[in-house]
Amino acid sequence: MKSMAKMKYHYGLKMRCYPSDQQKQLIKINSDASRFIYNEMVAINKELMQLRRVKLPIDIVQDRIKQLTMRQNAKQMSNHYQFLEDKRIDSLTKANAIQNYRKAWNAFRKVHATGVPKFHRKSYHWRYQTNCQYPGQKTALLTNGTVCFLDNSHVKVPKIGLLRVAGSQARLLKRICETRIGTVTLTKDSADRFFLSMQLASDESFVKVSKATHGHVGIDLNTDNFLTDSEGNIVPNPRYYRTIKGKLAKEQRILSRRQQRAKKEHRSLRDSKNYQKQRLLVAKLHAKVMNQRHNFLQQISTALIKNHDLVVAEELRSKNLLKNHALALSISDVGWRTFLGMLAYKAKLYGRQFITINPRNTTQTCRDCGFVMGTNGTDKLTLDDRNWTCPNCGIHHIRDWNAAKNILDKGIAKLA
Repeated sequence: MKSMAKMKYHYGLKMRCYPSDQQKQLIKINSDASRFIYNEMVAINKELMQLRRVKLPIDIVQDRIKQLTMRQNAKQMSNHYQFLEDKRIDSLTKANAIQNYRKAWNAFRKVHATGVPKFHRKSYHWRYQTNCQYPGQKTALLTNGTVCFLDNSHVKVPKIGLLRVAGSQARLLKRICETRIGTVTLTKDSADRFFLSMQLASDESFVKVSKATHGHVGIDLNTDNFLTDSEGNIVPNPRYYRTIKGKLAKEQRILSRRQQRAKKEHRSLRDSKNYQKQRLLVAKLHAKVMNQRHNFLQQISTALIKNHDLVVAEELRSKNLLKNHALALSISDVGWRTFLGMLAYKAKLYGRQFITINPRNTTQTCRDCGFVMGTNGTDKLTLDDRNWTCPNCGIHHIRDWNAAKNILDKGIAKLA
């Protein structure tokens, strides 16, 4: 049986699930165990770092280093902490927690901006991972592993049992080919919604790849409208957060008052029913905005990738752009970084090309004659200049359309 890495196509599937009260308790237990093991690995590493600074061969220090080093695996940790031997805890949950800790260190070594692994604090967000195994099976399918689909609406998960799910899995269940399930993640968000996510792999494509109806397109992302492409099409900016900002602020003020009252009366926030009701209401408002934005970005990115052979966009550094306090809210609300990430993975999925280029002077350059605004005594275009006339050749430009054409030209030149 092929491993996940050796299979040609990879796909992520996320479904909403509806566990019973007993299943919710099991998810909470496994989530807490996963968080405890991860935090224990962080604590062990911090102590080892301090002990290894002692250069003298002190027996007590060397014995302690040996003890901590041996404890860095799931079996030894379970022996040390007996509550981890609970039969309700999935053994693969422990292994995945340790693996995630080591992946966090690898990410730090590759990209130092991510930071070293830190303690995971207790929150309203639950999460743990397990894996699908195929004992005694010669072919991996969606219906014969330890995590498997029983029908379109039910999934069997180790320790949890039968889970009712809703999503787009029906299309995948119709496929008659080898499809392997890898890591399986169960999560609960702050709005008390439960999700089941799967990593899938197969040698056959998960999507139907059709011929593109258009050739190449360049896209200019901006705050005035969401994007303008090189063909002159404009996608307006929906501004989901701004539309709900007033209502959200009102509910958050109520939440703050209830929090202050509970603290004044020395009541735990977890036991304060009015606080928890309001917290859930605020969380659902945030989730609504997130869902609207996510759905919008998914539809636009899919349409662009399916209809074009080549999509070219600017390489935007959202982290740097957010330092401008005047534009920070608009940039956060529009979700550029998420959108570019969607274009990148969908291009691989549909067999298209997606590249990013340096945005330098794409807005300031006349596409017809190549004159750059801000040179030869001219002033640079500001955000208020939505239309402009080139002082060199006299051609009138729509700012965003001209920029999108320049982006496409740069992309084609980069490929060449």
